[in-house]
Amino acid sequence: MEIIKKYLIITVASFINAVAISSFIDPNNMAPGGVSGIAIIINRFIPVETGTLIFILNIPILLLAIYKFGIRFTVSTIYAIAVISVITNILAPLGAATDDILLAALSGGVLYAVSIGMIMKVGATTGGMDIIVKFLRLKLPHLKTGAIFFITDVIVISVSAFAFRNIDSALYAGILVAVNSAVLDIVLYGKDEAKLIYIISDKSEDIAERILKELDIGVTYLEGHGAFSKKQKRVLMCAVKKRTSPQLETIVREEDSDAFMVITSATEIFGEGYKSYFSERI
Repeated sequence: MEIIKKYLIITVASFINAVAISSFIDPNNMAPGGVSGIAIIINRFIPVETGTLIFILNIPILLLAIYKFGIRFTVSTIYAIAVISVITNILAPLGAATDDILLAALSGGVLYAVSIGMIMKVGATTGGMDIIVKFLRLKLPHLKTGAIFFITDVIVISVSAFAFRNIDSALYAGILVAVNSAVLDIVLYGKDEAKLIYIISDKSEDIAERILKELDIGVTYLEGHGAFSKKQKRVLMCAVKKRTSPQLETIVREEDSDAFMVITSATEIFGEGYKSYFSERI
């Protein structure tokens, strides 16, 4: 059942990817980067359909994927590439969904990112730069996927400016890539940004009790020592989702208006109520 669900998601995502390329990106002369962007550029010089070029250009990359990640991982990727290539060729004769190149860049960027994110979340890729990025993530785990895509795509966009002899198309492709990068990180990592809050108060126990009872979130006591007052103080530390932060601030304000509170952003949190330690880092 899981395998059926996986390939159903890959099929839908691949269709979305093909729509992005054939209805928004390709007909508006944008080469957003990656293998798709390279295929669009080559298509302007030789009479081979973009979808077919996408498949051909992916062959050596797929061989690398088989070597590095194994045949099991590559099978689903081959399927995704095949669906994207075929649907791209089928939809190409329909032309552009919009002649407004800015709308095409925004719409294409969102659709492209959503499709790639969906496919990567089930353990596959759309081939091309996806595989190279996945390989780079093994070497550079501190870099987010969207950021790596952005860097590699800028290179292709720069080439497209010369190939199309149109700086406007390259600039709009840059907008598409920026949108793709931002949306891709949201799809892959979610909007689970949280606030990390430190509270120093003489009424730390009262505040902690209300946080535990009213917000149902964990609180940790840290031992602090005031450099000026020379007094021992309990410091409360807790991580809360952004939407819960105002409620916690209200509790602190009501219990101790003189409390010292430090609020920082936490981009990733692992543990109960947040991400699993054991989930694969994409």
